[in-house]
Amino acid sequence: MNLKLVQSKLKSHTPSILGSDKFSKYAVMVPLIKKEDGIHVLFEVRSLQLRRQPGEICFPGGRIDPEDVDEKSAAIRETTEELGISSDTLSEVFPLDFMISPFGMMIYPFAAIIESPEMIQPNPAEVGEIFTVPLTYFIENAPAIYNIHFKVEPEENFPFDLIVGGENYNWRTRALDEYFYLYEQKAIWGLTAKILSHFIEIMKK
Repeated sequence: MNLKLVQSKLKSHTPSILGSDKFSKYAVMVPLIKKEDGIHVLFEVRSLQLRRQPGEICFPGGRIDPEDVDEKSAAIRETTEELGISSDTLSEVFPLDFMISPFGMMIYPFAAIIESPEMIQPNPAEVGEIFTVPLTYFIENAPAIYNIHFKVEPEENFPFDLIVGGENYNWRTRALDEYFYLYEQKAIWGLTAKILSHFIEIMKK
């Protein structure tokens, strides 16, 4: 391989997050509705019939399909499918910061206004129930944050003889922050709470 070919390869390369081609990609929506007492955030309780995380509280969202034009269209599609509304019911769809999960996922969150919340008809196959929380509650109440510590366990045939320090190598350990909001006996936690916390940070700026 000559230098010109190397330069050509580098010039045509578009940088991205290393390894992101192997990540599962999801789009999520933070739905906002207008009520008499102000803006509310809408949440779903996942159907107990679902295989993954039944009964947990979440935002509308799901895996980005190849047919989706982009992350935003995926978030809109998932929201309309789960809440039984048409896409023209959603307005002011804005992107939030995307997230990289330590479990091999990239999450693209958005926020939007649901203009006609009375039209919502949750899909029972995915949604057990919905509820709303005043936005001011999250602005006035910070989440509780707890740490989860990961333990390093190399596989049995790991080549310790190839690294300096061998079996005594000083591995860098990792901790994961888990956010929790509690509202009327409901626990909003995990990625949903982390996305919500980020959204609230934007509101406070």
